[in-house]
Amino acid sequence: MSATNTSWFHCGRCGSLFLSTAGEKDDRFCASCGCNPSLGTDLPSLSPDISEAPQPETLEPTGGRKKTPVKKRKNSYFMLKLAAGWLAVLIAIFFTARKLWPDHSDNRPGVKSTLPAKQAASAQDISFLNEAAPLCGAALDGFLTASTPEERNQFVSSPITTAARMARFYNMNPLVNIDPRTITFQGSSVVRLPNGNGMEAHLSTPDGRLFDVVFVKENDEWKIDWDHYARYSDSPWALFLAGSGEAEGEFRLLARERLADERKNEDTISLVLYAPRFGYANDTGFQSPEFVVRRDTRDGRLLDAAFKLERDGKRVFEANLPSINPEGLIRVRVKIRRFEVNLERRFEVEKVIACHWYSVDEPGVQIPEEPEEK
Repeated sequence: MSATNTSWFHCGRCGSLFLSTAGEKDDRFCASCGCNPSLGTDLPSLSPDISEAPQPETLEPTGGRKKTPVKKRKNSYFMLKLAAGWLAVLIAIFFTARKLWPDHSDNRPGVKSTLPAKQAASAQDISFLNEAAPLCGAALDGFLTASTPEERNQFVSSPITTAARMARFYNMNPLVNIDPRTITFQGSSVVRLPNGNGMEAHLSTPDGRLFDVVFVKENDEWKIDWDHYARYSDSPWALFLAGSGEAEGEFRLLARERLADERKNEDTISLVLYAPRFGYANDTGFQSPEFVVRRDTRDGRLLDAAFKLERDGKRVFEANLPSINPEGLIRVRVKIRRFEVNLERRFEVEKVIACHWYSVDEPGVQIPEEPEEK
């Protein structure tokens, strides 16, 4: 066969160039993949019988031609592309799952997720959150971007009564500015409040702040529970302890039981209280003097129940997000009185209103019945 009767051809299957006889021939096969180079034919099976396939012609190094068997590649190119495609799909599924179900753990020292594992949300709760989340996000965005107190008021619950507390609070505390475009969503949960289900969300910012926001529905609109969001207290805790301002006030604080194991059989609970710092759950700040509460009182039984709930890794009102409180601390809403005895400043807990910061007066835990006197 003379060289003038051969020509180079392009394989439409694998893209290789091969030398074959000129002219139109339906039985021409690629020297690289062993397939018919025409795209108009059906693909061969994945495991063809190579012995029955026509053997292509190849050139000898000397320039002569002879028919030599060419072992067909076992579709390695096709299988490589298939494996790469599956890998891309698996990676996409992994990152999508991470986005939809973010990791709520917090590895910062002193901060513990009190829920050992995320509990499965019911289909009803998921539907509730999916419906509420966009509206709650719009409310938070409006609140954070508002330039005046009047604008902020329209995004908070009970705006008429809340407005006066907001004005007083921001007169004594700096307004924390947060760009809503920088916020990262960490997770959400249904909170079964006495007046209806609310939504709690954990959010973080690029500078490391982590905070929780609670939304409640009022007149078919989602509003921010501002007292919970701001950790509202009648006055700054440090100033109150220093003797400044009114001698009595309501505070949202963190409580820790002192010597819990050593004093578990005593008649009183010894507490120290800390003011929370907005966005920094691990920073408890200045420690208060000791507060002593009798265990056989309503306040004592409430505190005992709240500390037990914390040890069991649970939260009030069936909230499903991990706690961002430092380990061993609980949230309390309390009335504190300051007084002097022989020129010495002292403090006492007048009432434990609730063991949470939500704007509801229900305690959040089941208070054990007072034991009957023998």
